[in-house]
Amino acid sequence: MPTLGVEEEYLLLDQESGLPVARSASVRAAAELRPAVDDGEVELELLQAQVEVATPVCETLDEAGEHLTRLRAAVHGAAREAGCRLAACGTPPLCAAAPVPVTAKPRYRSMSRDAPQLVDEQLINGMHVHVAIPDRESGVAALNRLRPWLPVLVALGANSPLWDGGETGFASWRTLVFGRWPVSGPPPVFADAADYERRTKALVDAGTIRDRKQLYWLARLSESYPTIEVRALDVQLEIQDAITLAGVVRALVTTALDDHASPPGLTSAEPELVAAAVWHAARHGLKDRLVHPLTGQPVPASGAVASLMEHLAPALEANGDLIRVAAGIERLQKLGTSASRQSRAFHSGGIDAVLDLITVRA
Repeated sequence: MPTLGVEEEYLLLDQESGLPVARSASVRAAAELRPAVDDGEVELELLQAQVEVATPVCETLDEAGEHLTRLRAAVHGAAREAGCRLAACGTPPLCAAAPVPVTAKPRYRSMSRDAPQLVDEQLINGMHVHVAIPDRESGVAALNRLRPWLPVLVALGANSPLWDGGETGFASWRTLVFGRWPVSGPPPVFADAADYERRTKALVDAGTIRDRKQLYWLARLSESYPTIEVRALDVQLEIQDAITLAGVVRALVTTALDDHASPPGLTSAEPELVAAAVWHAARHGLKDRLVHPLTGQPVPASGAVASLMEHLAPALEANGDLIRVAAGIERLQKLGTSASRQSRAFHSGGIDAVLDLITVRA
């Protein structure tokens, strides 16, 4: 059973207005003073209205859930001390007229010079799941095999339907905003680890990206850890949904590592179809049809999710996660994604109801 780790990004919003506020340094400093938080578990993000937490390496979903509960509680308390609220949403419901300042790191300032308007609009928050791999060769093979399933992950993990006071018409507007960077969306198919290294090096050498941290694919090999990092999910409203989806991602990587005989699905012959399937999933979430990862045909979203669970069942069973993840997926389908819950709150109670929904509480 491979280990996993989870990273979550949050927004800092003004307690009264709900607008993003530039208090990340104060929030991180307050969080780090708490005995429950270890060094490096709370980090600054690109813009000063964002913070990120990262769990340690975890053996089980229970362990990951305990760490997320601990970290959310600590950062929530720190945000309150700084006079703001911590929000678990992929995009801000409201945007201020003036851009949020960039965090004072050389890399972030360089990114702002490279793409000023895009950086100004990077108030987007994801959930990243790291799953351990034996080596980069196995990791590249696994990336190729999990790639067709990324649109289903986008649909399940959608939590960004609002922007600047209104609905975007997308379940995951974050996916569209993030997709404007030069190296983003579904990863290409690679022949092997050497091909991955050669082609990613070429992107840096050509000056199209500053470093490999700007490989913003929905799944990639980590440059810091021996893991595959899946980045297709918006940050989730609730920890139980985050843990459900972390279990799905771990099983997806496990299956991709083990399954060398089955058809790979939509591979190099259809890169445009995988990209379009991601766009469609970001647009509709679970409310419409999705592109089936193995046939390329439109199917009800429930059918695509059922196929995903069938595909993952052996790995979920082997990881000890089957009952928990199956119950969590059933809950997501019954209650709706985090995006659906935000939209319902917006229609029933406006922005105030949304702000109440997305605010993290201890």
